[in-house]
Amino acid sequence: MPTATVSSGARLHVGFQNLSLARQRLYGGIGVGLAEPRVTVSAEPASEIRTADPLVREYASRAVDVLDVPGVSVSLEEGLPRHVGLGSGTQLALSVLAATARAHGLEPRVREHAPAMGRGGRSGVGVATFEDGGFVVDAGHPTNRFTTEPPAEGDWTVPPVVARHDVPAEWRFLVVVPDAEPGRSGDDEDASMRSVVERADPAVADEIAGVVTRKLLPAAAEGRLEAFGEAIAEIGRKNGTWYTDAQGGVFRPPAGELVEALADCPVLSGVGQSSWGPVVYGVTDRQHAGEARSAAADALEELGLEGRIVVTTAADEGARVR
Repeated sequence: MPTATVSSGARLHVGFQNLSLARQRLYGGIGVGLAEPRVTVSAEPASEIRTADPLVREYASRAVDVLDVPGVSVSLEEGLPRHVGLGSGTQLALSVLAATARAHGLEPRVREHAPAMGRGGRSGVGVATFEDGGFVVDAGHPTNRFTTEPPAEGDWTVPPVVARHDVPAEWRFLVVVPDAEPGRSGDDEDASMRSVVERADPAVADEIAGVVTRKLLPAAAEGRLEAFGEAIAEIGRKNGTWYTDAQGGVFRPPAGELVEALADCPVLSGVGQSSWGPVVYGVTDRQHAGEARSAAADALEELGLEGRIVVTTAADEGARVR
């Protein structure tokens, strides 16, 4: 039987452009696809759904339904840590979808089918990086469609990409995954986001718009690392002011302590928290990657934390299918 293997890198989520219902577009994700760490799944056609992983089973069930195929046998060969800010749910869901489609000789049509897989309801960054990698800004959703309650599951389209740039090959992303409580997900995340959106100050969105257009996009287009880092750090902190009540500060513990510990590191720029955390990231270059890793190890030790440290490039392409 034909076997399809799909491998996709994690993503960092810098933040949203707007969380206020007083503006015309809601959300509008900003993020970067990473080369590492990765999720990898393999699939073979089958007459039923066969897999050892409960979450893979859920996504395989959705994929079988949307693709109108009888079944699939899926194995999870490599996984991302879940609910830490690396986009594990979207990358796993879309990998299972693509592998199932390819095993049956079908086109995945990932962007079209992502809502049926339960993905792309807020940020479109994970879908966009699965497709093409790189640095991505999406358009968000029309505010009149989202109010304080999101549409019913699947009753949305993935927000279009309004800007995408390749990331210079010399750049390196420091990713620190502390051993800490997972970030919010599922119903807990929905409730937190609803609370945040109901109270979000629209003035913050106006400030972020200026940072995106006058700082971030020019820096990304021109490949200026320090300017890019300064812009994403500023956007991350401004996003944090929306979440202060929901997560106990501009950054959630212990991500906040890690951000502060790394913010003054001379070889790092753009230090921030990805999504709900606890992942903390920063940007450096190939020449200083070792120093950045050492700084992260020292910060974990000083804070009495265990954790994983990854230094990686940005993804220069979308998911790999073979």
